[in-house]
Amino acid sequence: MFGIFKKIFKKTTDVINEVAPTKKKEITADEFEEILLESDVNYDLVERILTTLPSKITRVEAYNALISVFLYKADWKDTNMAKPFVEMIIGVNGAGKTTTIAKLTKLYQKNGKSVILGAGDTFRAAAIEQLTLWANRLNAPIISTRQGHDPSAVVFDTINSAIAKNIDHVIIDTAGRLHTQTNLSHELQKMVRIASKALEGAPHRKMLILDGTQGSSSINQAKIFNEIIGIDGIIITKLDGTAKGGSVLSIADELKLPIYYIGTGEQPDNLIQFKANEYVNTILDEIFI
Repeated sequence: MFGIFKKIFKKTTDVINEVAPTKKKEITADEFEEILLESDVNYDLVERILTTLPSKITRVEAYNALISVFLYKADWKDTNMAKPFVEMIIGVNGAGKTTTIAKLTKLYQKNGKSVILGAGDTFRAAAIEQLTLWANRLNAPIISTRQGHDPSAVVFDTINSAIAKNIDHVIIDTAGRLHTQTNLSHELQKMVRIASKALEGAPHRKMLILDGTQGSSSINQAKIFNEIIGIDGIIITKLDGTAKGGSVLSIADELKLPIYYIGTGEQPDNLIQFKANEYVNTILDEIFI
């Protein structure tokens, strides 16, 4: 697993190597500050981290400071809590929702579970087509309608189909909503209400997809979605394509939500569980002897 994390965060560690080309047993607080800022850790968080550290920092001290950012109480939703387990996938266009749905589908299938998809992004015709292509490729059933039709009907039909066919997982796509589009926000809230009518307690997990290349700026998106419907967890995509890997610290600190997975590429298998300790050690391996 360590090797995978090193590969994902290579562009971030390359930036660290530019800032601190020589590994040391200890570094100054000023050096650590520069490393964190260049990796796109939020300035206020960097300052808070530094207040807990001495002027000369060892690896153990740096590890304890960084890992403490992830030590918040989070409600991790277990996929075994219900059958079918209903997930709603949320995020702006371009964040990687459709690809992530394919990755989750493949992950569940590898664990011996059945999956049905709901093409709830009826705002874009291309979204329905793309999800249908993935469904066919992964041999997963899909419920869809025409562009412009009510996505809540898709939610209701998909959940009912899963119940009738004894399917384990329901994954529902949603439109790439912007917070300025009030009507779409209301639509998303309606989808959540309809899901609970189709199955009490659904959706069991509302998963927000964040584009890692946007760094800390994606936090505002997350806060808005959280205010609209309440987010249960996060998947961060495209971290292998950015030097802003430090933003994971900022996202965890600001949102206090579970980070379930990180995307590692474009293929269905390119999804791994996020592990805070391996993430922190990947960064520190580039700094300390």
